[in-house]
This record gives sequence, structure tokens and C-alpha cells, in this order.
Amino acid sequence: MDRKIISRRIADIQNSLSRLNNNICAMDSLDIQRYPENYETMSTEAALRAEGIACQLRSLLYASTSVPKAEYLVKAGEAHSIEVSFEDGILEVAMPRLLPKKKTRQSSLFLIDPLHAVLGQYIKEHPLPRFRECVVCISHVYDHELPDWCLLDYDNLQQKQILDAIALYVMADDSGLLCDAYNTTELGDKDGTRIYIMEKGRFAGWLSGREKDLKSISDF
Repeated sequence: MDRKIISRRIADIQNSLSRLNNNICAMDSLDIQRYPENYETMSTEAALRAEGIACQLRSLLYASTSVPKAEYLVKAGEAHSIEVSFEDGILEVAMPRLLPKKKTRQSSLFLIDPLHAVLGQYIKEHPLPRFRECVVCISHVYDHELPDWCLLDYDNLQQKQILDAIALYVMADDSGLLCDAYNTTELGDKDGTRIYIMEKGRFAGWLSGREKDLKSISDF
């Protein structure tokens, strides 16, 4: 890639970083108790801007170096703590907390590609079944120190692209006729999302055991 083009892209990234810094400073100075909705808007904009920067940097890396995209994305998945495991017939995917759908821009793009890479790598090393009639449980984990107003409605979260990516690898069809969806909210030590996929016959026993293990779990 021409050096002038690289410099121009780097300048764009620096500009985005400056705007991100302004977003974060505004968040820090806002009275959260008085203006929780404003804080939510500001924090969402900051998070989305940061994700856009990640996508810009990835694009520059692919275009200006010889680093293989697939190799980098596996490392990106590790950086985001995306983990896949399969035990007792239940698939678990752990990943960062999903963001609100408002002003989506590239808000899930930076997670989708690493998720594909991590799933693809895992399946190469650990063959997985193709679920036909199954239950998908999405557990939204929130830091227990956060106030209740930080907990978002499930309909306001970006889930479809994430589920589509997972379904591509382990589900015969994600149609509502074959796949039941279940959402739960948990309080934990840090924010995150855990997705479990299992045959329908395993769900009741799994849920009962999980409710006993967790201090805080709610279903809707």
C-alpha cells in the first residue's frame, strides 16, 4: 500500500481516537445519578466509536502487512476472551457483553469476525454435533456493582448476528420451529455474555442445576 494512503488512514484513526477521548471525558464529568439516560447515550457512543477504531486498525493491518487475516482474527478472539467449550452435550460460547442496538454502525462487526475464527478453529480441533431440535440460552452477565438501570431489555440487545454466526457451525437450522430461545440475566464479577446450546431434552435439568449454582438468576 502507498505510504500516503497509509498516512491518511492513520490520520483518520488518530481523529477517531481524539473523538473517543472527548466521549470518555464527557462521561467522566457527567452526573450519572441525575442524567442516567444521557450517560447511557454517551457510553454507547464511546463504545461504538472504539469498535469502529478496532475495525479501522484491522483493515489497515490487512492492507499494509502480510499478517494472515485468519491468524489475526483467532488472536483477536483471544484478546476479547471469546471462548468455546463443549461438555456433556452442551456447547458454551463465552464472549463480551452485547451492546444496545441503537446507532448500530459497526457495533457487532468487530466481534463477528473473531467469533467465526474462534469457532472455526475450535471445530477443527474438537468436532461438534449439528443440533437440530435444540434450546439456545443467552445469559447476559452484568457486573454486580452496576446499578439496576444499567440492565437492558433483551429486545434492545444485538443478538441476531451473533446467533447467526454460531448457528452456521453447530445448528442444522435456527428456525423457530426447531430452536427455542431462552434469555436470562445474571449478576457476576464482570460483564459478559454466555451462550449455551443443547438438545431440548437436556434443558430442564441444565436450568435446574444452574439455578442452584447461581446466587442471582432471573428469567423472562
